[in-house]
Order: sequence, then structure tokens, then C-alpha cells
Amino acid sequence: MKFITFKNPLLLILVSFTLLQTADAQTPVTEKSKLSQEVAVLRKHGANGLQIFLKSHTNELNNYSSDTVLPSAALRAALDELCQQRDCYASRLYWYTDIEQAKAAAKTSGKPILSLRLLGRLDRDLSCANSRFFRVALYPNSEISRLLQDRFILHWESVRPVPQVTIDFGDGRKLERTITGNSIHYILDASGRPIDAIPGLYGPKAFLRELQQAEVAAKNYSKLKPSDREAFLRKYHSDRYNSIQAQWLADLSRLGIQSPPKLVELRSNSTQPPTAETASSLAVSKMRVETPMLTALQSNAQQNQKALAEITDQEAWNKIAQLYASDAKLDENSIALIKAKKSQPANTTKDNLPIIVKNFEAAMALDTVRNEYILHSQIHQWFLEGNQTKNVEILNQQVYAQLFLTPSSDPWLGLFPSDSYSAIDNDGIR
Repeated sequence: MKFITFKNPLLLILVSFTLLQTADAQTPVTEKSKLSQEVAVLRKHGANGLQIFLKSHTNELNNYSSDTVLPSAALRAALDELCQQRDCYASRLYWYTDIEQAKAAAKTSGKPILSLRLLGRLDRDLSCANSRFFRVALYPNSEISRLLQDRFILHWESVRPVPQVTIDFGDGRKLERTITGNSIHYILDASGRPIDAIPGLYGPKAFLRELQQAEVAAKNYSKLKPSDREAFLRKYHSDRYNSIQAQWLADLSRLGIQSPPKLVELRSNSTQPPTAETASSLAVSKMRVETPMLTALQSNAQQNQKALAEITDQEAWNKIAQLYASDAKLDENSIALIKAKKSQPANTTKDNLPIIVKNFEAAMALDTVRNEYILHSQIHQWFLEGNQTKNVEILNQQVYAQLFLTPSSDPWLGLFPSDSYSAIDNDGIR
């Protein structure tokens, strides 16, 4: 008897997978159960397993590019399970959900880790709004997808469940949404040490630049002696912080803005947690989805106060965002995914996709500049000061409490202010 030795582990996986397919061919099974078996085998083999799956289903998946025919629901669900990401048929990215497995893969490959922290789950439709926008605007983008596949180990972790709201119109129609919650990408070395972070939603081109800069920093950091690494990080974040401040002043000068818009304004009463409205205002794209529901919970006085604040700030921010409109342009893959996911309610026309895309791009451009100038500059300053940045879990607690204004100490995420009155039994708590 002769034994075959496989020097290439990927070849061994492929042969094992072929044997599995042959065995399935001899047994009548549904498409869903067969796909489940494939996922069970290939998920264990990381990104290599995903590539085998994609190759074995090339014909079905290529139909996606036709813009009119989607892969079967069973195939899309199998890919979501294999990748651990919703709409993976569009992005084709493999995500670890165990940080220790991600670290092991990073050590083996020499690649840094891109670790996403979000409310809800990346493999579910109703994760927090920004993570949904990542799945549409960033991960399917052809340049970003290629960069993430080739140069990063991907990992995500849920910070806490995301609040969900269902509006029942009483006639069989229901509207489902999530409320509040933000997301952040951390760039980690193979040991899990934070190198940089990208807070909230950025336009595709801006996100690509941030990834490229952070990847270079992570690789340079890993080449240094341990004794030199902290000084390197301080220098890197000092340079990035100064660059952001210089660009901020250049933008203001270019637009002739004499009174700069406010960067951050927190509640004066520090004993009260920030409201969901305040937290939502930090993310423009997310706010446009959530504002109708949050506004319905506000008093008239609160709405008037917010309107007065926007008179002085919003116009200036919009002008700055327009300088970076090209950074937020969606590519064909993202637009195709938006089209596939978009419904056609009775009060819209079939030709409103260009308007939807234009509005989304404008919101992303605004998010990009606000996140870079407000949130990212604060993160750089924390690294400069060595302020709880060595451990990603501690850093993440600080980000959610101080930047995203959704501290873990508030179980209601700002949706249940202690000084409000609802006239509902037990304030609607069930």
C-alpha cells in the first residue's frame, strides 16, 4: 500500500473537501445541509477554507456581478456562516471571532490584526448602524477588500447587544431598526497590542489611507526591540496628531471660516450619562437613520435647543466635508449591494437609487471629517500620553465611555434618562 504525503496543507484541505463532496453526491441531501457540511469543514481552516469555498462555487457567485441575479439564499447564508460576516458574498472576507486564534494567525502570517468592536454581531442584519455601513461601503469595496484579504488578519467582537426597535403599524407592516451604538476598528500587533484605531465610519478612500498608514506603523513597530517600541508609538502618534491639526487649520483657512465649529460638547452635569441623542449626533450617517425615532422621544424644548446649536455648527462642518467628497465615493460593488438590499416602499420611486447613493456619500464625507478631527485626534493624544492604550480591552472601554458616549456603566445606552417622564406604567420597562 502506498501513502501520499502532502507538503502543501492547502492541497490536503482541497483533497479532503473533494472527498466530502463525492460522499455527498452519493447521498440525497438538500442544498442547505450540503453547504452546512462544507462550512463545518472549511471554517476550521481560516482564510484558506474560504478561498476553497469560493472556488467551488464560482459560477453561482459570479452571477452577483450581473447586478440583477443574487446567489441563492442558502449560498449567501452559508458564506455568512463561513466568514462570520453578513453579506460576505459581496466582501469575501474571513473574520475570526476568537482573539487568540487571530493572534496565532497574525504570528504565523506576519500580518497585523484589524479588530472591529461593535454593538450587536457582524454576522447579523441588525447590528449597530455603523457596522452595517461598513458592510456596504467599506468591506465590499474592491480596493479595501483586496487590502484586507492580503495584508490583515480580521477579527470582530461584540461589545454588547444593540438596542432594537420595531414599529408595528397595525396593518401587517412593521419597521425594524437599531438605535444608538458606534463601532471602531483597532489595528493590533500579533500580541494584541493596539497600534492605532479608526473610530466610526470613514469614506472608502479615507479608510484605505488609514489602513495603509496603520499597517506600515504596525510592521515597523514589530521590527523594533521591545525597549524602543513605546518611543516609536509616541513619535508615530505625535506626527499623526500634528498632521491632523495642521490639516484642520488649512481647511478652515481655505474656506475662510473665522469661527470654527465646535469639536466636542458634553453634558455639563457629569453625574448624568449622555443621552442617546447626544451619542447619536457623533455619527452623522447613523444619526440620519436613527433621528426620526430618537426625535419622537424628545420634548419640544430639547428639540429646539438642538436646532439652535446646529445653526452655528452644521453649516461649517458641511463646508469642510465638501472638501473631501471624493473620499466618500462608493464603488460599483457597494452600489450593487445597496441596490440588492434596498426595498421599494410605496412612497418612493424605482429610480431613487442615485439619490440614496448621493445622500449616503454626503453623510459619509461628513462622518469622515468629524471622526478624524474630533475622535481620531483624541485617540492620538491618548497614545501620546500613554493613557490606557496598551491593552485593547481597557482602551475600548475608554473609547465607548468618553468618545462614543455610551459607557458600560449605563445599561440603557442613554435611552432612559432618569429625569424624563413617559406617563407609561413602570416607564415602559419590561
